[in-house]
Amino acid sequence: MASSATCIFCKIVKGEIPCLKLVETEKTLAFLDIQPLSRGHALVIPKHHGEKLTDIPDDSLTELLPIAKKLAIASGAVDYNILQNNGKLAHQEVGHVHVHMIPKPNEKEGLGVGWPQQPTDFEGLKKLQAEFKEKL
Repeated sequence: MASSATCIFCKIVKGEIPCLKLVETEKTLAFLDIQPLSRGHALVIPKHHGEKLTDIPDDSLTELLPIAKKLAIASGAVDYNILQNNGKLAHQEVGHVHVHMIPKPNEKEGLGVGWPQQPTDFEGLKKLQAEFKEKL
């Protein structure tokens, strides 16, 4: 399993740095975020190191969402965000793939999201669809 000597999440996986562990399997670790946006904010990480989702083998990704779902249920949150960022511009702070489960109990706590929608351009979208299909 790939790991990085300088990655804080790899150090947590190895037990070199403590965490408030919630779930651990052979491939995955979930723990409470120590700088939470709300009560119950937790992280789910693959034990395989990779900075972005595309760097992680598919078989190391299979448990991320099922565990995030279990955390959401266990938190008792009615509203919550499941978030996974890739790269600094996309607000990724730690260079190891991780999924946030962030309860949203009210307007002040939890994740605040802006959604700068662009005007609909169906011709442009059809071209983009063709580009995707060609690469998939």
